[in-house]
Amino acid sequence: MSGLFITLEGPEGAGKSTNRDYLAARLREQGLDVVLTREPGGTPLAERVRELLLAPSDETMHADTELLLMFAARAQHLAGVIRPALARGAVVLCDRFTDATYAYQGGGRGLSVERIATLETFVQGDLRPDLTLVFDLPVEIGLARAAARGRLDRFEQEGLAFFEAVRQAYLQRAGRNPQRYRLLDAAQTLEAVQTAIDGLLPAIVERCRG
Repeated sequence: MSGLFITLEGPEGAGKSTNRDYLAARLREQGLDVVLTREPGGTPLAERVRELLLAPSDETMHADTELLLMFAARAQHLAGVIRPALARGAVVLCDRFTDATYAYQGGGRGLSVERIATLETFVQGDLRPDLTLVFDLPVEIGLARAAARGRLDRFEQEGLAFFEAVRQAYLQRAGRNPQRYRLLDAAQTLEAVQTAIDGLLPAIVERCRG
């Protein structure tokens, strides 16, 4: 058995958390050790950084501050959860990871890809996800779903142009590396999305047991 790092990505309201839990249940049925986590967050300290990042504030957070906080939380998360779980052979299912940084801080905020890549290498070394599921849907649908959940966080309060840029960044990354990314139509019914996930299960299980 070898560890496998799977990330679930997508804009607001795409159903990442729901489908992460579904995938975890299906993998556990196969007898696999599965760790569920999220970003920003995943450890007590990283969750405190998450609160800083998501809470609306009267003080505008500079884009560089946002970027550095993301990677600070990620460094703690990797050390405390992700690397130890992979080392023992677990499947790690993470709700967002560095692709989200390229999408939100790169696409949304307009920060350079080169700056993000430098921090990615500094914090992660050569660790990258083995598989990334990108849940894609039109921005208007995603924001309507997010609004239905209740109070909007700092990111969810951004406008349509921001989220269009986020979506395009995800699509571009998925298009450039089809070996790692799987694009799922999250505008479908939940049942349809989960049927698509079921189609990926045999290959995932085989990789874990290979």
